[in-house]
Amino acid sequence: MPEIGEIKLGKLIGQKCPDKFIYSACLACGKRRWSALVKGMPRNLRCCSCANSLKPHYSGDKNYHWKGGRNLDSNGYVFVYVLRDDFFYPMANKHGYIREHRLVVAKALGRCLHSWEIVHHKHDKYPAGSIEDKQDNRYPENLQLVSDIGHKQITFFENRVTMLESKIDKLLEGQKELNTQIRLLRWENKQLAERPQW
Repeated sequence: MPEIGEIKLGKLIGQKCPDKFIYSACLACGKRRWSALVKGMPRNLRCCSCANSLKPHYSGDKNYHWKGGRNLDSNGYVFVYVLRDDFFYPMANKHGYIREHRLVVAKALGRCLHSWEIVHHKHDKYPAGSIEDKQDNRYPENLQLVSDIGHKQITFFENRVTMLESKIDKLLEGQKELNTQIRLLRWENKQLAERPQW
């Protein structure tokens, strides 16, 4: 075990940097560690955890990364930041954000939603699954509160309707092709009928 104040090159103690390091103790907790030597003194007088505990941690609009409290997730849903003293904070994730459509319905009902309650987008204005539909959070025009089983049924029937509509589109395309072929055959028959026979 090295002694406090011992100086070694970085390569000898497993550091990538070839500079000199001094073995020192943290001023706050007394933890011993190697610290870079700068002008005969350790670069850091405190260990990382003690130095970070002294820094101010700003949350919400005081943080320099603050973007207004509205974020989009990878699926296109809007997340809204709520403060810890907000009535709807129990619905928030560990970072303090709630999906906006859940917050809108909870405010309309005047209570927090349970985790098993699902807010369903009705897709009345925009196509299902589109970014615009996921961000259209009008209640009750486009949002509906359902149970898990109810949501599965709605989703099943919506998917079934979408599948049947795509089949109808394919059949109509096939019908257009057949109508084109019929017109072509009629034209050929007419041409053959008008041709003089010998």
